[in-house]
Amino acid sequence: MTGQGMNAHVVDSAYLRDLYGTEEMHAVFADDYRLRCWLDFEAALARAEGEVGLIPTEAAAEITRKARVELIDLAALHEGVNFTGHPLISLVRQLAESCEGEAGRYVHWGATTQDVTDTGLMLQLKGAHALISRDLKALAGALRARARRERDTLMAGRTHGQHATPITFGFKLAVWLDEVERHIERLQQIAPRLLVGEFAGASATLASVGAAGLEIQRLIMADLGLAAPAIGWHASRDRPAEFGALVALIAASMGKIAHEVVLLQKSEVMELEEPYHAGKIGSSTMPHKRNPMACEAIMAQARLARGLVGPLLEAMGTAEHERDWSVVHTEWAALPEICLLGGAAVAQTLEVVRGLIVYRDRMRANVDALQGLILSEAVMLRLAEFVGRQTAHDLVYEAAMAAFEQRRPLRELLLEDERVARHLPAGELDELLRPEAYVGLAGEFVDRVAGREQE
Repeated sequence: MTGQGMNAHVVDSAYLRDLYGTEEMHAVFADDYRLRCWLDFEAALARAEGEVGLIPTEAAAEITRKARVELIDLAALHEGVNFTGHPLISLVRQLAESCEGEAGRYVHWGATTQDVTDTGLMLQLKGAHALISRDLKALAGALRARARRERDTLMAGRTHGQHATPITFGFKLAVWLDEVERHIERLQQIAPRLLVGEFAGASATLASVGAAGLEIQRLIMADLGLAAPAIGWHASRDRPAEFGALVALIAASMGKIAHEVVLLQKSEVMELEEPYHAGKIGSSTMPHKRNPMACEAIMAQARLARGLVGPLLEAMGTAEHERDWSVVHTEWAALPEICLLGGAAVAQTLEVVRGLIVYRDRMRANVDALQGLILSEAVMLRLAEFVGRQTAHDLVYEAAMAAFEQRRPLRELLLEDERVARHLPAGELDELLRPEAYVGLAGEFVDRVAGREQE
């Protein structure tokens, strides 16, 4: 089979790929961009070596002219990789053979393969970092706007899957926003550690270029927009592993948000719904279904991304001596997929948040569904001022369990108990059982995280 039939993995599927990665992220890890990064390194290397006088400047100029993806024979490159068992030598030979005059003699001068591939990887991760950072900032903006708008929208707080005390939907959104903003901070902090290129030579000592090595290294990295390393890192894989772990961490947050939407979209709850448009199909056999399929995709992306962190850590922890090619093979497989999945999770969560449907009437109805039980803490704490906390807990517990089992309002059971009613008359009890009065500092926390909505 040839063509589209060779796309065995869903991330490259002609019809499923958008569920597992954005087009922009696909472009960052596509074959042609990987080759471009490798050729950009070879061109930057030649220019740097020409500038310090290690190779002729006219050779550097010719290498730069020919270091272009469109001049590479991809079929020959594929055949060369298979024949040599080496990922780069075929490319280096093609580049050298395409150069006119004596320039081809100076291609890849003093470099080792992993200088090229590691620096190329960092250029790809630079692109991935930029895309995820951009979309996370947009997500933060969308959450901020919605948190302000829903600042005082009453809903049930839930712990262990059960009603706890009232909160506001704005408060829930602000919790998500706070987490997203920490990820934005993490991405900013990792950039100077991560985006470091490599030119170190065979055993990372720069013996191949001698005293000019550090200046060549500096010029290459300045040219490519990366930082120069303090020392070679061929066998130190903490940078790729840290970034992969961070992207998986970000994806996990997206999965958590998506899962919350799924939970709150259950038919019995129906407080939220992911974006819907006419023609969106929930089931091939049940026409009524409005399934949260976008959120389920995000959850799957997050789950898969987390699972790929282990191989990166394993590779980092077992890298041998001054170079270990098995590490590189692992990163080539795991890192693009983590970035595709994590990037898709962020981009799709952004779309979910922007188009999220909020059913405020159902939120309010669910707050009232247990007929006052959601305010048991408020009643207990007020009663405790008269009888002590533990006694108050026991009295309200007794009434609450009876109310639950008999499906009666908590107010009725409390007023029937003379031990409670003597301290909390009906009027005061009604105020204690008013959900709006027991959301604590939810609104203030929204303001603290998201700011106030503009008048």
